Amino acid sequence: MDIGQILSVLPHRYPFLLIDRIIEVDGDNSGIGIKNVTFNEPIFQGHFPGEPVFPGVLIIEGMAQTAGAMAIAAGAAGGEKHIVYLLTIDKCKFRKPARPGDRIEYHIKKLRRRMTMGWFEAKAIVDGVVIAEAEVGAMVSPSQQ
Repeated sequence: MDIGQILSVLPHRYPFLLIDRIIEVDGDNSGIGIKNVTFNEPIFQGHFPGEPVFPGVLIIEGMAQTAGAMAIAAGAAGGEKHIVYLLTIDKCKFRKPARPGDRIEYHIKKLRRRMTMGWFEAKAIVDGVVIAEAEVGAMVSPSQQ
Protein backbone atom coordinates (compact mmCIF):
# COMPACT_ATOMS: atom_id res chain seq x y z
CA MET A 1 0.00 0.00 0.00
CA ASP A 2 1.40 3.37 -0.93
CA ILE A 3 0.66 6.58 0.98
CA GLY A 4 -2.47 7.29 -1.11
CA GLN A 5 -3.96 3.92 -0.23
CA ILE A 6 -3.07 4.37 3.44
CA LEU A 7 -4.75 7.80 3.46
CA SER A 8 -7.87 6.26 1.92
CA VAL A 9 -8.30 3.77 4.79
CA LEU A 10 -6.95 5.63 7.84
CA PRO A 11 -8.26 8.94 9.18
CA HIS A 12 -4.83 9.98 10.53
CA ARG A 13 -3.05 12.92 8.92
CA TYR A 14 0.24 14.77 9.40
CA PRO A 15 1.76 15.00 11.94
CA PHE A 16 0.03 11.93 13.40
CA LEU A 17 0.15 9.56 10.44
CA LEU A 18 3.05 7.35 11.51
CA ILE A 19 3.43 4.97 8.57
CA ASP A 20 4.75 5.86 5.13
CA ARG A 21 3.85 2.66 3.27
CA ILE A 22 2.98 -0.98 3.78
CA ILE A 23 5.33 -3.18 1.77
CA GLU A 24 3.76 -6.58 2.47
CA VAL A 25 0.13 -7.44 3.13
CA ASP A 26 -1.54 -10.82 3.53
CA GLY A 27 -5.14 -9.72 4.16
CA ASP A 28 -5.39 -8.94 7.85
CA ASN A 29 -3.16 -11.94 8.69
CA SER A 30 0.22 -10.23 8.44
CA GLY A 31 2.00 -7.25 6.99
CA ILE A 32 5.01 -4.98 7.18
CA GLY A 33 4.60 -1.23 7.53
CA ILE A 34 7.39 1.31 7.07
CA LYS A 35 8.13 4.52 8.96
CA ASN A 36 11.05 6.64 7.78
CA VAL A 37 12.21 8.64 10.78
CA THR A 38 13.48 12.07 9.74
CA PHE A 39 15.03 14.85 11.77
CA ASN A 40 12.46 17.29 10.34
CA GLU A 41 9.62 15.78 12.39
CA PRO A 42 8.16 18.22 14.93
CA ILE A 43 8.57 15.75 17.81
CA PHE A 44 12.35 16.23 17.76
CA GLN A 45 12.06 19.86 18.85
CA GLY A 46 11.40 18.61 22.36
CA HIS A 47 12.29 14.88 22.41
CA PHE A 48 15.18 15.43 23.06
CA PRO A 49 17.12 18.48 21.83
CA GLY A 50 20.70 17.44 21.22
CA GLU A 51 19.83 13.73 21.58
CA PRO A 52 16.83 13.05 19.30
CA VAL A 53 14.93 9.85 20.14
CA PHE A 54 11.68 8.82 18.43
CA PRO A 55 9.17 8.32 21.29
CA GLY A 56 8.22 4.76 22.16
CA VAL A 57 4.55 5.66 22.35
CA LEU A 58 4.70 6.74 18.69
CA ILE A 59 6.32 3.44 17.77
CA ILE A 60 3.36 1.65 19.39
CA GLU A 61 0.96 3.95 17.50
CA GLY A 62 2.75 3.10 14.24
CA MET A 63 2.24 -0.59 14.99
CA ALA A 64 -1.47 0.01 15.61
CA GLN A 65 -1.86 2.12 12.46
CA THR A 66 -0.25 -0.62 10.37
CA ALA A 67 -2.59 -3.26 11.84
CA GLY A 68 -5.59 -0.96 11.36
CA ALA A 69 -4.77 -0.19 7.74
CA MET A 70 -4.37 -3.90 7.04
CA ALA A 71 -7.70 -4.76 8.68
CA ILE A 72 -9.66 -2.07 6.85
CA ALA A 73 -8.00 -2.77 3.49
CA ALA A 74 -8.73 -6.50 3.91
CA GLY A 75 -12.45 -5.72 4.06
CA ALA A 76 -12.96 -5.94 7.81
CA ALA A 77 -14.91 -2.69 7.52
CA GLY A 78 -17.36 -4.03 4.94
CA GLY A 79 -16.61 -1.30 2.38
CA GLU A 80 -17.99 1.54 4.53
CA LYS A 81 -15.95 4.36 6.04
CA HIS A 82 -14.56 3.07 9.34
CA ILE A 83 -12.09 3.96 12.03
CA VAL A 84 -9.90 1.66 14.10
CA TYR A 85 -9.62 2.28 17.83
CA LEU A 86 -6.64 1.01 19.80
CA LEU A 87 -8.01 -0.91 22.80
CA THR A 88 -5.15 -2.77 24.44
CA ILE A 89 -1.38 -2.81 24.60
CA ASP A 90 0.08 -5.90 26.25
CA LYS A 91 3.56 -7.37 26.69
CA CYS A 92 5.14 -4.12 25.53
CA LYS A 93 8.92 -3.91 25.60
CA PHE A 94 11.29 -1.26 24.33
CA ARG A 95 14.74 -2.63 23.54
CA LYS A 96 16.59 0.17 21.67
CA PRO A 97 15.79 3.74 20.65
CA ALA A 98 14.88 4.82 17.14
CA ARG A 99 16.66 7.92 15.87
CA PRO A 100 16.51 10.21 12.83
CA GLY A 101 17.70 8.35 9.75
CA ASP A 102 16.25 5.02 10.91
CA ARG A 103 13.76 3.06 8.85
CA ILE A 104 11.36 1.34 11.23
CA GLU A 105 9.67 -1.80 9.92
CA TYR A 106 6.44 -2.70 11.74
CA HIS A 107 6.04 -6.48 11.45
CA ILE A 108 2.42 -7.31 12.25
CA LYS A 109 0.90 -10.76 12.67
CA LYS A 110 -2.73 -11.44 13.53
CA LEU A 111 -3.15 -13.49 16.70
CA ARG A 112 -6.95 -13.77 16.66
CA ARG A 113 -10.10 -12.03 15.53
CA ARG A 114 -13.58 -11.90 16.98
CA MET A 115 -16.27 -9.94 15.15
CA THR A 116 -15.06 -6.30 15.04
CA MET A 117 -12.07 -6.85 17.34
CA GLY A 118 -8.61 -8.09 16.47
CA TRP A 119 -5.40 -8.82 18.38
CA PHE A 120 -2.01 -8.55 16.74
CA GLU A 121 1.60 -9.37 17.57
CA ALA A 122 3.76 -6.43 16.56
CA LYS A 123 7.50 -5.89 16.32
CA ALA A 124 9.37 -2.73 15.40
CA ILE A 125 12.62 -3.58 13.62
CA VAL A 126 15.50 -1.31 12.55
CA ASP A 127 18.34 -2.79 10.47
CA GLY A 128 17.30 -6.33 11.43
CA VAL A 129 17.23 -5.58 15.19
CA VAL A 130 14.00 -5.66 17.19
CA ILE A 131 13.73 -2.29 18.94
CA ALA A 132 10.22 -2.72 20.38
CA GLU A 133 7.48 -5.32 20.58
CA ALA A 134 3.92 -5.55 21.85
CA GLU A 135 0.57 -7.21 21.44
CA VAL A 136 -2.05 -4.68 20.38
CA GLY A 137 -5.81 -5.06 20.36
CA ALA A 138 -8.07 -2.93 18.20
CA MET A 139 -11.70 -2.51 17.22
CA VAL A 140 -13.06 -1.52 13.81
CA SER A 141 -16.00 0.87 14.20
CA PRO A 142 -18.14 2.90 11.76
CA SER A 143 -16.85 6.45 11.28
CA GLN A 144 -19.01 9.24 12.68
CA GLN A 145 -18.30 11.40 9.62
